Order: sequence, then structure tokens, then C-alpha cells
Amino acid sequence: MVLSRDQNAVQNHNIKTDNKSFERVERFKHLGTTPPPQKNQNSIQKEIKGRLKSGNACYYSVQNIVSSSLLPKNIKIMIHRTTVLPVVLY
Repeated sequence: MVLSRDQNAVQNHNIKTDNKSFERVERFKHLGTTPPPQKNQNSIQKEIKGRLKSGNACYYSVQNIVSSSLLPKNIKIMIHRTTVLPVVLY
């Protein structure tokens, strides 16, 4: 594997390896969480808001199923535990 820097590496910090190029990004999600940037270590509130937003989106995607009167309560709880909670907690 051969690593090389782009000609404009000072400006954009791209890294090339073999035939692939990786560009620098400001933020990324790793294992379900977004690490705080080096400059601002107090981004826990942003992380919580992001998880709640993702959890709400997940809940509304299964809302029709969960609000159905055809499913028993224990199945609805199982759907909630396996779809919504992992998005918010992990």
C-alpha cells in the first residue's frame, strides 16, 4: 500500500492510497456517535439532540405499526425496544 499526499495537500488535506482518495471532513459518525471536534469539547448537548432526532425519525417510521390495534401490547414493546431504543442509546 502506497500513501501519497495530494498536490494541494496543504489546502484540502486529501490522502491517496493506491487507487483511492480520502477527503478531509469536519465531522463524521463512528459507531453511532459523533466525536466532538478538537476545538469544542462541550458538544454533549448536540450529541443528545442528534440522538433524539434520530430516535424520533425511527419512531415515526414505525408509528403506523405501533399504533395499530391489531398487534398485542407485548409485540409493540418488542418493536420499540428493537428499533427505537438502540438508535437513541447506542
